[in-house]
Amino acid sequence: MPELPEIEIVKRSLLEMILRAKIIHVKIKNKKLRYKVPNFFSKQLKNQKILKIERRSKYLIFHLNKYLLLAHLGMTGKFLIIRSKDSKLYKTSFYYNLNILTKHNHIYFKLNNGLILVYNDVRKFGFFKLIKKNKLNKIIFLKKLGLEPLSNKFNTKYFLNFVEKRKKNIKNLLMDQKFVSGLGNIYVNESLFMSKIHPLRVCNSLKKKEINRLINKIKKILKISISKGGSSIRDFKNTSGQTGSFQQFFKVYGRENEDCSRISCNNRIKKIFISNRSSFYCPKCQK
Repeated sequence: MPELPEIEIVKRSLLEMILRAKIIHVKIKNKKLRYKVPNFFSKQLKNQKILKIERRSKYLIFHLNKYLLLAHLGMTGKFLIIRSKDSKLYKTSFYYNLNILTKHNHIYFKLNNGLILVYNDVRKFGFFKLIKKNKLNKIIFLKKLGLEPLSNKFNTKYFLNFVEKRKKNIKNLLMDQKFVSGLGNIYVNESLFMSKIHPLRVCNSLKKKEINRLINKIKKILKISISKGGSSIRDFKNTSGQTGSFQQFFKVYGRENEDCSRISCNNRIKKIFISNRSSFYCPKCQK
């Protein structure tokens, strides 16, 4: 599933291509996504202008004249852009192979700038929700989310208050979207390694200086990943065709039985499963 940096890259790619464009027609080929696309979807989106696109956790929010369009890509969802005049395809998402199957194109948004925004989803776990513009603070999917990891509010004080009476291991805490939103398995593994914290460590056992280091590493890793274009575990490209390169800098993720990347360490990376997710760590460096 795409994580925060990847969704941020999608947002930025879409902003370059479709900001201020007007939706002139919506064609729905398949309504059966994670939540069924309603019958009024096409009619209410017609003539709506894309005024702004923002990201909240792993969600994209399209700000239109009268509505907010909330989008979640699920496991395999992606936005594609087709240039009408010559059918040139621009790819803006992550989990796809280069031979796009049009049978998985479920929704076409025709725009007045000569482009068509296409939603493609093999497994159909993604979804759209159309909400009135003044209801942003009442969107149930967003109300459950914790702080954005790159925000100033995600700090040591917040962390200490949240974990005071909790016995959850630190890996599961960081994966909990109610605590901090947008982090996924890749970046949690990398952050814990860089912070020298064992993934099974009980969260309320962390000292203040460890928490401070962990928060700093999370923010740094996310910023680097965004600057590198996200992680291309499965062939991600943005609209310009550039492939994300952060995976070339992984210190621990996917490196089972390889030497620890720290020069001072002569140990090997181990892999365990925590809540059915792969977890990679160095048994010597991470305590």
